[in-house]
Amino acid sequence: MAFRRPTNGRSPLVNPQRQITSFFSKSPSPSPILSNPNSNSNSNPNPKPTTPSPLLTKRTNKPPLVLTTPSPSDSPKPIHGDELVDRRIKVYWPLDKTWYEGRVASFHKSSGKHMVQYDDAEEELLDLSKEKIELLNDQPKRFRRLRRFSIEDEDDDDAGGPGQGNVDKNLQSGGDDSADEDWGVNVEKEVIDDEMEDLDLVDEDQENTRAVNPDLKKRKSSGKKSDSAKKIKTESVMDLSRGSLEPTNNNNNNNKNNFAIGKTSAFVDNALVGDKAERFTTREEEKFKFLGKNRRDAKKRSPGDENYDPRTLYLPPDFLKNLTGGQRQWWEFKSKHMDKVLFFKMGKFYELFEMDAHVGAKELDLQYMKGDQPHCGFPEKNFALNVEKLARKGYRVLVIEQTETPDQLERRNKEHGSKDKVVKREICAVITKGTLTDGEMLSANPDASYLFAVSECYQASGKQHDDRVYGVCVVDVATGKIIIGQFGDDSECSVFSCLLSQLRPVEIIKPKKLLSPETERVLLRQTRSPVINELVPLEEFWDAEKTICEIKEIYQRISNQSVSSSSNESIPCASKDCLPEGLSELMAAGKIGSYALSALGGTLFYLKKAFLDEALLRFAKFELLPCSGSSEFTTKPYMILDAAALENLEVFENSGNGDTKGTLYDQLNRCVTAFGKRLLKAWLARPLYHIDSIRERQEAVAGVKGVNLPHALEFRKELSMLPDMERLLAHIFSCSEANGRNSSKVVLYEDAAKKQLQEFIMVLSGCELIIKACSSLGVIMENSDSRLLHHLLTPGKGLPDVYAVLRHFKDAFDWIEAKNSGRIIPRDGVDKEYDTACRMVTDIEFSLTKHLKEQRKLLGDPSINYVTVGKVSYLIEVPDSLCGSVPGDYELQSSKKGFSRYWTPAIKNYIRKLSEAESEKESKFKSIMQRLIERFCEHHVSWRQLISTAAELDVLISIAIASDLYEGPTCRPLIVDPSIEDEAPFLAAKNLGHPVLRNDSLGDATFVPNDVCIGGSNHARFILLTGPNMGGKSTLLRQVCLAVILAQVGADVPAESFKMSPVDRIFVRMGAKDHIMAGQSTFLTELLETASMLSSATHNSLVALDELGRGTATSDGQAIAASVLEHLVNKVQCRGLFSTHYHHLALDYQRIPKVSLCHMACQVGNGVGGLEEVTFLYKLTLGACPKSYGVNVARLAGLPDGVLQKAATKSEEFEAMYGKKRKQSKDWEEEVVVIMQSLRNCHCGSSSDAILELQNRAKILLEQK
Repeated sequence: MAFRRPTNGRSPLVNPQRQITSFFSKSPSPSPILSNPNSNSNSNPNPKPTTPSPLLTKRTNKPPLVLTTPSPSDSPKPIHGDELVDRRIKVYWPLDKTWYEGRVASFHKSSGKHMVQYDDAEEELLDLSKEKIELLNDQPKRFRRLRRFSIEDEDDDDAGGPGQGNVDKNLQSGGDDSADEDWGVNVEKEVIDDEMEDLDLVDEDQENTRAVNPDLKKRKSSGKKSDSAKKIKTESVMDLSRGSLEPTNNNNNNNKNNFAIGKTSAFVDNALVGDKAERFTTREEEKFKFLGKNRRDAKKRSPGDENYDPRTLYLPPDFLKNLTGGQRQWWEFKSKHMDKVLFFKMGKFYELFEMDAHVGAKELDLQYMKGDQPHCGFPEKNFALNVEKLARKGYRVLVIEQTETPDQLERRNKEHGSKDKVVKREICAVITKGTLTDGEMLSANPDASYLFAVSECYQASGKQHDDRVYGVCVVDVATGKIIIGQFGDDSECSVFSCLLSQLRPVEIIKPKKLLSPETERVLLRQTRSPVINELVPLEEFWDAEKTICEIKEIYQRISNQSVSSSSNESIPCASKDCLPEGLSELMAAGKIGSYALSALGGTLFYLKKAFLDEALLRFAKFELLPCSGSSEFTTKPYMILDAAALENLEVFENSGNGDTKGTLYDQLNRCVTAFGKRLLKAWLARPLYHIDSIRERQEAVAGVKGVNLPHALEFRKELSMLPDMERLLAHIFSCSEANGRNSSKVVLYEDAAKKQLQEFIMVLSGCELIIKACSSLGVIMENSDSRLLHHLLTPGKGLPDVYAVLRHFKDAFDWIEAKNSGRIIPRDGVDKEYDTACRMVTDIEFSLTKHLKEQRKLLGDPSINYVTVGKVSYLIEVPDSLCGSVPGDYELQSSKKGFSRYWTPAIKNYIRKLSEAESEKESKFKSIMQRLIERFCEHHVSWRQLISTAAELDVLISIAIASDLYEGPTCRPLIVDPSIEDEAPFLAAKNLGHPVLRNDSLGDATFVPNDVCIGGSNHARFILLTGPNMGGKSTLLRQVCLAVILAQVGADVPAESFKMSPVDRIFVRMGAKDHIMAGQSTFLTELLETASMLSSATHNSLVALDELGRGTATSDGQAIAASVLEHLVNKVQCRGLFSTHYHHLALDYQRIPKVSLCHMACQVGNGVGGLEEVTFLYKLTLGACPKSYGVNVARLAGLPDGVLQKAATKSEEFEAMYGKKRKQSKDWEEEVVVIMQSLRNCHCGSSSDAILELQNRAKILLEQK
């Protein structure tokens, strides 16, 4: 049915728009088009605002410039005519006081008016002789349609063109709720395909803008400016509901489940101002009173109840009674998921209603639909973009898909005699920060987005060690990696803090009200705005026993679904207990305890609700958490870098803005693959500890340098063309079985199979590229003795032998053709099921050909052939001259001049069989990709190993390249075992530079290298470092620690020589910071880090303490610093650097060989006004520095001269007083010695006067003291 465009050019979007809005209206009004078909733009210049016609919105709301409407006979002769057609103009609107640009589309001679098409796609007829206009020469901005309601294919759009009257069949019978009785009674269903766009347009030049500013259209249509300053009620009955949809980017433990229930912010926040606020708020206050003070959860519990569940909502029966079927369906979903934003599928669009619509308008820049009900939406093609936007901002998104079309609903009602009015919809996904597996931002960011579950056993024993046990499960959903472990921790949760600082999870899963306050504080301090999920213990956060039962059930189900294969890799649960092999081995070895299994249980429950449990577990890669098991360092293969060390040394995040610029990771990161970057981070977080492992990696790094470097660079160049293969591989694995949005029952209009095919071909091409690149790199083995490189590049060892498997897929179909066409045409012998279906079709066609030859022979005419007329095929076309010879069983089907067309009974039978065979062939053809993917997934272990090998080679080459970028000399560190050489732990570096600081970042200055010797038989194990403020003490401490990390990662070090024994742990106390949210002051934070050192440091640790004790009074600070230094030197006996401004400490250790007194050299001269002027030399020099020269730093900071002079005088007075007290103290001690000797010389015969004199002298001394 054709549809004529309205004369004023307004798009008939009102029909589909009202179809959607009527979904939530009890008694929808008739279509404006149908109710007033003869309306035009000039019929009613002042319509009532309560009943606007969408066809009249623009022109009727614009104030008329001419108060009288001339009749056609009196109309003046137009000043402008056809010469303006296709010209760009701008029209002035007086009340808006602004110009609107557009194009003159046509000229109506009868009325003397021009049709003006504005740049936002609206049109109107104007008498340009009465308008204020200007001609333009510039090109218009191009706008992109944001909404299209047609569900025609693109090819049909192109063929039909705009305004060709194409009927949208989907709106008539399938794909959305247009056939539901809830929709408008007289709503027009036939709409034009290419005109069904929304009025929401977006300037393509503004890439970050998704919709036109709603206020712009309002001003344009009404001639009024929005009152953005208008006050909104600060409290509303909808406050609680609005609060539940706030992004969960906080760790506020006072908010139940972090759903912010009870917030007093307005339901309509600053995204809604002026008339929009009034438009929605009044309705919500009246209609949704159950969301206010009397709110209850699904079990009718009030917010004050300790078991209150803010994720659910009780809906009063009288409210439900007044809902339509569509409204009831939406509220049933919403009431069970009040903490989520619902993407509610309706046809080809995802719709957001009520409180969710406000989120869509605010966060996604979607425009509200007309009407009193909040409602907005977006097309299916924008799903990935919008769901990722909300997830990144901390929202939980519930995806509700249509699983039935209106046609299927109608058939179901007929078959079952039911009277359902609404198509079936089901929850198909829950998407959050931690469950994102696809998206542009995810592709651009190689960092893992970890889902982190934790359980805890805590006993307040008061002991320093192992008074708590943690079970942890870490999941990277995008790569299918599951890390699980259990470990003991101290009272300060040091290991737990370290783990969080390394992983920085984006989402936390924890049992409700079971974690200790200390653990909650650590979660708050060591994370960066994660989404917090609190699960009900046992019921949702499973214990170990239930977890094992659930895992076995899942894998049993997977095993039953799996296609039998000869490859052992195809069996996901190879162990006898029906557990995945990796998990079963860890449990058998006793490396996973009950708390770790409980954390895994909480994770599985959460993933199950997100429809990811089976998809993830089917090919999950289980790994043991590095810090699991024994706490003895001798059994651990890694150095420990705790949270304080990672932060103070700026390993991953700088202290400025928290990004990677200027960090050690940034210095080493020359990786060209996303999976290589993730592996490099893991290596830096856990440097090696065992000497053999360090040497093995050093040899591998050396093996890709020198003569082998050109081959390594070529290999690197080839890898740079790869996508994120690790994530892409996991995505293919998860798609091997249809579930969630991939389920066959979900009604989707985008060609998801085409996208999946492109990803599959990308994976195949990537694997082929890696194999070829590794094969080419294999030549370096001739010039290298590295065992690691030989292992990685030898097929069948580190490099999986998958060439034959890949060859099979290469021969199966043409990859390039399939990528371009979006379909796989398998070659012969590739797919048995498809080949069988093809042979069946071929056999029937051969039988038809044979039958034709028999009929030719029967009729005696070899020219007789089959013809096809319309959709009727295999008609035998017989000349009229032979019609008399036609057998009686011939059935006449049609004729043309001189010919008649027949079917024989045999042909009819063959055609029936052919139709069935072609249907079977098409069915097998459509499922070819799925079967090929299943075959590909049978070798999932090999594919993962291939990616792992490529990642390791990428990181080794990256480290080699980064080592060559240091300024100054570099060397390969010599790592020795002190026990073999009978020597104490040591570190010796000559001309040690800084791994990160470069001269170009220092302006005119250059970095000064230093010689550092700590420990061993000839040097003190501790350096007590003094020197002027800004003299470079902190920098020296950092560069030594960073050099140690580099050495144990396997990289070269910026030094002439570097020799050391392995360090099991680095402790760093540096800088002034507090943790106010955790209730910890600057000084307390400083001492907590120090306490961790004293309790956990070993003989092989390295300690760096910078100005300990400065957060309190001088006497207390100095006493604490002295005690800590004494403990580390005499009891722990570890290596360390201790910088201080307490010069007393230097005097105390002048004659103690275990401590070496050093300072950062400087030159002191006289400056302006007699002030000392210090020149920093940044050279580590033996001996203590007498002063810190703080007034010099004050001078550099620009303090006024008067203040500086006063400070210098005061400093001299304090120093003189300090020196005088020391002299007096010495004289007093000598006098005491004299008195004591005199007393010893006294005897019974001594005079009382002598004794009295001694007594008076002692009294005077006491008074002086």
